[in-house]
Amino acid sequence: MRLENVPLTDIAARFGTPCYVYSSATLTAAFESYREALSGREHLICYAVKANPNLAILSLFARLGAGFDIVSGGELARVIKAGGDPGKVIFSGVGKTSEEMALALTSGIRCFNIESASELTRLNGVAATRGVRAPIAFRVNPDVDAKTHPYISTGLATSKFGIPFEAALPLYRQASTLANIEIIGIDCHIGSQLLDPAPAAEAASRVKWLVETLEKEGITLSHIDVGGGLGIRYRDESVPSVADYLAPILSELADRPERLIVEPGRSLVGDAGGLLTRVITLKHSPAKNFAVVDAAMNDLARPALYDAWHDILPVMPRAAEVPVHSYDIVGPICESGDFLGHDRALALMEGDLLLIRSAGAYGMSMSSNYNSRPRAAEVMVDADSVRLIRAREPVESLYALEFP
Repeated sequence: MRLENVPLTDIAARFGTPCYVYSSATLTAAFESYREALSGREHLICYAVKANPNLAILSLFARLGAGFDIVSGGELARVIKAGGDPGKVIFSGVGKTSEEMALALTSGIRCFNIESASELTRLNGVAATRGVRAPIAFRVNPDVDAKTHPYISTGLATSKFGIPFEAALPLYRQASTLANIEIIGIDCHIGSQLLDPAPAAEAASRVKWLVETLEKEGITLSHIDVGGGLGIRYRDESVPSVADYLAPILSELADRPERLIVEPGRSLVGDAGGLLTRVITLKHSPAKNFAVVDAAMNDLARPALYDAWHDILPVMPRAAEVPVHSYDIVGPICESGDFLGHDRALALMEGDLLLIRSAGAYGMSMSSNYNSRPRAAEVMVDADSVRLIRAREPVESLYALEFP
């Protein structure tokens, strides 16, 4: 099995396991699919940094002309370090601190997506102390069911995200009276791993009504941000193309002159990355067969967190004489929830190398040091070349900031 032109066995031998591997060509193709779908309209593609914040990935997207959707001051620092343009940065998130606001204002970001009345007041105050006007959009919660996992559904009235739809007009009116606030847009993001364009199109329709109502009141906007959320295929999902997903949204907003902003994350990086891991031990019993591997829930949290499916394949399939068993693929962590896959029909031997597919989004970005496990190395492949883009953590680094 290869990634682009490079055998995965070579990568594992050189960098060890567990190890995240990414395809430069796949990342580029995914970005270009958005650019092509939006080619008939003024737009900005803002990569959602939380999906995978590695500097090499941010740098690749920056070179392609991307903007960035961030949710913390740390993500802003990463974007700047990677060569991203702060003027193309959208700052989302429900809990921006005054310090993060000040950093973003100093850096000259494009827009803050405001998610509460309290945040609006605080940002106005922070901007006033610096003698500037803060560019804002309100993240409006349209109360649309995204039909996705409840943990990643963000558009319902019960969500912590955004402001209620009925509160949007009063808040825009309030914002228009504040001396250190500049209204430039509106934002809406209803969830992640979306496979049906209908909910997003419905949300865009509701946002359009707000835009037109604001315009009648003399509040004009320069952009409409429709968020991100397009899903990928993990198992047997039917996933629309980028063009098919965006088509009904573009149709809803076809007569609006504002720049369109999209915030894709998973759909840009999910399929571009995988996690290499090696079988440590095979355990057979009448009740269950376990393949214990050197990756664990600290490396890839999605199966334990969401009961998510990732395809798991042998890098070098075994010959027919090795029996196929139904294995639970589990890690060494002392938790029964430490699994990467249940009931996988595989022919395995100890030492075999496995690839966990579609792990480029929310894999490394959600990893941790639970059980004092160093986080994995990350590698970028570009045709025939292989480049280490994050070194494996040495154990000593795990307690370097602690004091006995």
